[in-house]
Parts: sequence; structure tokens; C-alpha cells
Amino acid sequence: MPAPELRSLGPALEQGAAVLGVALSPPQVERLLEYLELLGKWGRVYNLSALHEPQQMLSHHLLDSLALVAPLRRHLAQRGLADASLLDVGAGAGLPGVVVALCCPEVRVCCVDAVGKKAAFVQQVALSLKLTGLRGVHARVEDLEQRFDIVTARAFASLADFTRCSDRALEPGGVWVAMKGRPPDDELAALPRAVEVFHVEQLLVPGLDAQRCLVWMRRRAAV
Repeated sequence: MPAPELRSLGPALEQGAAVLGVALSPPQVERLLEYLELLGKWGRVYNLSALHEPQQMLSHHLLDSLALVAPLRRHLAQRGLADASLLDVGAGAGLPGVVVALCCPEVRVCCVDAVGKKAAFVQQVALSLKLTGLRGVHARVEDLEQRFDIVTARAFASLADFTRCSDRALEPGGVWVAMKGRPPDDELAALPRAVEVFHVEQLLVPGLDAQRCLVWMRRRAAV
């Protein structure tokens, strides 16, 4: 059970998630706050995050990551994917991968990071929160052998670099979802012809006075 200071954030977490179209069960609220507690405990030791104040971590980490959940669920429903795999590239502390694993147990989530201690932290989170569908992998994304239905990243790289380095990890017919601030017009213009942007989704994250969007991409069909 999370510490009292973090438990007090429960109502704000539930309300913020509801604004984002995500209904959290009481166990999900508790485990998300337990994750926040682990992140606060190990954040400085492992250099996982520059934020350490609970309210900031709630808005900038949990709610920002929860903004992916409802759009992801819509995509899975449209594709008829009852059992899907998701790769979080450059996952760091597991944002958004851990949040997706907590909210979407039907999705198998792999968080990959080139820094061993960050991948080890995600593995510890999976064990502590009993998230059997979550794993942390210490590797470069270019070296992964497995392929995934969805490949996502938050504050990882330019769109061109993101799609290039993770192309091998994307299943045929899969999609990339990049979490960005304001719509990155320069990055969109720099994408290779082989990558098609099929949707740029504006987001409004409670508690964040900043623009957010999701850039949905796929391989362009051969003509």
C-alpha cells in the first residue's frame, strides 16, 4: 500500500484519468500510486526522472502516460486485437509502458532501454506490482528480434529516427505511436516516404499547461 502522502493523490488520479476517458478501478489506482512510490524511491538513485514532487509526478508522469490509454484501446478495438503486443522504446522508468500494462492487462508490454539500470527498474516494478504482462529489456531497439503490433515512444527521438531504429521491431501491419508535445511539423516533413502519418491526435492532459499530441504512423503500402 502506498504511503499516506501518495494515497491522498488517489482522487486527483481518478478524476484526471476520467477526463482522459479512462475509468480506473480501485486496485488500478492503488497500483499506479505504488508505481509512483517506487519511482520516487529509486528515481534519484537510478537517475530515472528529474521530477520528485508527488503532484508533479502525478501530472507529468502518470496522467501524461494515461493519455495514451483510451486512444490505444480504440485502436485495438478497431483492429479487433484482443491480444496485442506493445514495445515502449527508450522506456526509461517505464513511461508509458508500465501505465499501459497496469490499465490494459490484455496488452503484453516490453519496455526496452539501452541503460541497464532503467530496464532493471522496470523488471522490479513488474515483480512488485505482479504485472505478468510487463517486462524490462536491456538492449538497443535495433537489436531486438521480436516484433510488436504497436511501437511507442515518449520523448525519445525525432520521428524519423524513431521509425528508422524501430522498423525491424514493428510487425507487418503494425503502427507506430509517438507521444509528442506540440505537433512536430518539421519532424513530420522529414519523415521518409516509406512512413505514412495517418492521424495526429491532440491531447489535453489535466494538470499540464503544455501541448500534447499522439502521432500515429504506419509503413506506406507499396503502390
